[in-house]
Amino acid sequence: MAAAQARRPGVEVRSIDYVPLRERHGRLWHLGPLWFMSNAQIATLAVGLIGVEGGGNLVWSLIAIVAGTVLGTFFMAFHSAQGPQLGLPQMIQSRPQFGYVGALLVWLFAYVQYAGFNVFNTILAGQAMHTTAHGGVKWWVAGVTALALVVALVGYDVIHRAEQVLTYTFLAVFGVFTVGVLATLHYPAGSFDLGAFRWTPFLAQFGVVAGYQISWAIYVSDYSRYLPPHVTVRRTFYWTYFGSALGGAWLMVLGALLAAWAGKGFDTIASINTAGDKVFTGFGAVVLVFAALGLVSVTALNMYGGSLTLISAADSLRRVRPTLGARLATLLVTAGLSLAGALAATSHFLENFNNFLLLVLYLFIPWTAVNLMDYYVVRRGHYAIAEIFNPHGIYGRWGWRGITAYLVGFGAMVPFFSVGTLFTGIAAKALHGADISLFIGLPVSGALYWWLARTIDVDAEIAIAMRESDQLEEMGAS
Repeated sequence: MAAAQARRPGVEVRSIDYVPLRERHGRLWHLGPLWFMSNAQIATLAVGLIGVEGGGNLVWSLIAIVAGTVLGTFFMAFHSAQGPQLGLPQMIQSRPQFGYVGALLVWLFAYVQYAGFNVFNTILAGQAMHTTAHGGVKWWVAGVTALALVVALVGYDVIHRAEQVLTYTFLAVFGVFTVGVLATLHYPAGSFDLGAFRWTPFLAQFGVVAGYQISWAIYVSDYSRYLPPHVTVRRTFYWTYFGSALGGAWLMVLGALLAAWAGKGFDTIASINTAGDKVFTGFGAVVLVFAALGLVSVTALNMYGGSLTLISAADSLRRVRPTLGARLATLLVTAGLSLAGALAATSHFLENFNNFLLLVLYLFIPWTAVNLMDYYVVRRGHYAIAEIFNPHGIYGRWGWRGITAYLVGFGAMVPFFSVGTLFTGIAAKALHGADISLFIGLPVSGALYWWLARTIDVDAEIAIAMRESDQLEEMGAS
């Protein structure tokens, strides 16, 4: 029986299937270190560069980072509360809004994000280890990928434990590093001049930070779904919110500080190494080695989420039994794709990769609006969970309401996109390159879905869910 296996220490068996109440475990505070460390990665540094590199001064870039973090994390953290209440991974929860097959739309985008971030993460880890221990970037990329694969395969519990240990170490290592950056580095004149405000770099920095934080929304229930349902929405929100916001803002602020100090010659690995050595000789290498370990952990998170997304997608086309074998196969595919991408990457690719990721992040702004509107306003957390796994169930194969709201919201955002040299929409050009697409996509998609969802018979769905409650626990035990 899968349930008996899932309760034993060791490799996690469950994937997209419901976690029965008898298997719920863990403490709510574990979400804090997990989301702190997931965000406190040197890959996050790149998000803090936009304002400074776009011509904004340092102080307004820092203000934009804090403001974007406050807003973007708000939406991400509300998804976390769905995990304990539904006992399901995040992306499978899209079926009630988009349909059994229609959810493939957002799952494709999610998978591209998982694999894409891992290309960037493993290259950074490989460069960090090559700088400190030598041995060649590509060999280290392969080693990081293999280690992350093992962590992702063991699964949920070991990921939580690893992030807790890394959090405590991070506070020591990066605490010293941050103090050193503030005390030893010198910044250009006017860096802290509040009178030197410019809208375009400010909004660019604010938008990419908010979008980056929202992009974590596709992960969060994956790491809260084993918690018992009696944890409150408010406390689940708080632990997720403050962990993610503090970790993300810390590294983005560091990125802005390093970029302002290094100027046009900024390079993530070289700048960290040099800044660290200003604290004391050899400390830059210590920071980079620890940063590489952190990148292993977040690479494992992406593999874990990518595996769940692949299984969900396969299940939408043909029923899949969510076994350990399915987890292993999809993890290997995800690891193989990200490894191939990292090994094939060129310097030209890396120069444009941030723009590519920004486009991917745009894809989840209308999704988060639809998903949260459905959960908190339309259905108010009441779902017939067994029907989510029924290809001919009450949620249908194609959720026209969710798909329509998503496409209309995304379409409304396009004129406001500003993605470096790749694309600048008509409205963004009129705003001199300022990107306010976030403020368009969220309300348009959310409001349209609410209006379209007025015809949903929520009371009938609740009645079905109550009748299926016993069956649901039996399904989880099989």
